[in-house]
Amino acid sequence: MIKIEGIVAFVAVVESGSVSEAARRLRMSKSVVSERLADLEKTLGGMLLHRTTRKLTLTEDGTAFMERALRIVHEIEGAAADMAERRGTLAGPLRIAAPVTFGRMHLGPALYPFLAAHPEIALTLDIDDRRVDASSEGYDAIIRHGPIADSRLVAWKLSRSRRLLTASPAYLDRYGTPATLADLDAHRGLFYTNRGIADWRFQTPTGAIVVRAKLAMGINNGDMLRDAAIAGLGIALLPTFIAGPAIRDGKLVEIDVGYRPEAESIYMAHPQGRNPSAKLRALADHLKTAFGDPPYWDPAG
Repeated sequence: MIKIEGIVAFVAVVESGSVSEAARRLRMSKSVVSERLADLEKTLGGMLLHRTTRKLTLTEDGTAFMERALRIVHEIEGAAADMAERRGTLAGPLRIAAPVTFGRMHLGPALYPFLAAHPEIALTLDIDDRRVDASSEGYDAIIRHGPIADSRLVAWKLSRSRRLLTASPAYLDRYGTPATLADLDAHRGLFYTNRGIADWRFQTPTGAIVVRAKLAMGINNGDMLRDAAIAGLGIALLPTFIAGPAIRDGKLVEIDVGYRPEAESIYMAHPQGRNPSAKLRALADHLKTAFGDPPYWDPAG
């Protein structure tokens, strides 16, 4: 008979990428995780994972089994959480992914009081600027800034977000301050590479216009994008939740070119077809309140 603990160990190993990380996540020894994985493979009569000294990869059988195993684990976790919620308690595992800068500056400080109020929730928060696949990577939800085009996700809006063209006073002294959209063509652009150089979109009376400045630097992290602008390397289009403190301190200056960048929002998105748990809904409501409307980092709205 297949033991559920073997399935749980298998899913944890695949999701975390290693036995040692799965052991840390499950709060047990590596030897126990390896033993449960071996027992599962013996019961199933086939190898689920290719093992090398550097990495683990799914076999063809493992890939097929993982899809159903993931559903089984989620169903069991959901059932346990539902039992706790029937008793008026938010409990059980919750796995969230979020971008680095927003996670460090705003999501973390908002999460801590929520977790303190609900100590039976076991949260795993993965901070990463890459575009994670919530469905295949086993996340209950992801936090994203900007539009969500993935039709497999259901998005809940958490907050508004404004973006501003910014540069350092030193850069503007050296290269001049652009006053129109056309002026930007001659300037050095700092771009967030996860969005590409077509990210500078401005709302005009005739519709959205994309402006492409000269690429000076591409970076896939918001902190470094802000710091590059502060260092005088070029103009950056930054959300106020990143640029706000630097603007207040005079390290960055907002640039007015006659039109505002397109407005965006911050979302929590969960996989379609998976019933969101009460704890996930409670977290979303908590974050909406914590961020505010307008958000606290952008009191001008």
